Amino acid sequence: MPKKPSKATSPSAAPAVHADLDVLRELVKLLDSSSATSIRLGRGEVSYEVSRGGMGGPSLQGPMSQAPGHSPTHPQGHAPAAPAPEAPKSNLIEIKSPMVGTFYRSPEPGAEPYVKSGTRIAAGQTLCIIEAMKIMNEIESEVTGTIREVAVEDASPVEFGQVLYRVEPHV
Repeated sequence: MPKKPSKATSPSAAPAVHADLDVLRELVKLLDSSSATSIRLGRGEVSYEVSRGGMGGPSLQGPMSQAPGHSPTHPQGHAPAAPAPEAPKSNLIEIKSPMVGTFYRSPEPGAEPYVKSGTRIAAGQTLCIIEAMKIMNEIESEVTGTIREVAVEDASPVEFGQVLYRVEPHV
């Protein structure tokens, strides 16, 4: 007489979907906290992939079923993503925020900005102010060169390590 499968071993769609969502949420958190552009996780015959979308936000794929010895099939006919083209090599130096705070381009509202795109700068020159905990911190350049890009809008919040300026160094 054949054994009846117990309820504990029979697959149920709801817990599987919940588990998939939990895995995807964790992968998105991991991707957001890293500088990686994509993360792929394989679990048996199922794989998950999370990658940054074109606008910097996460893009999800998965679960993708995978038969042993075969490449993954993509849900709803999505083709596998092509590898991202390598960014062109640049000699620009990125000046990054040394703290979390609010970025100000000028010493006071209405005043001329310290620097603009095209401004020649010297090491030690004040580039901007970052307000953190009601303290105005002058950010000085560590390089001599020409500002090629101001990467942050005036009065915008900035994170530690966020690019503020891109500078073409002078030798």
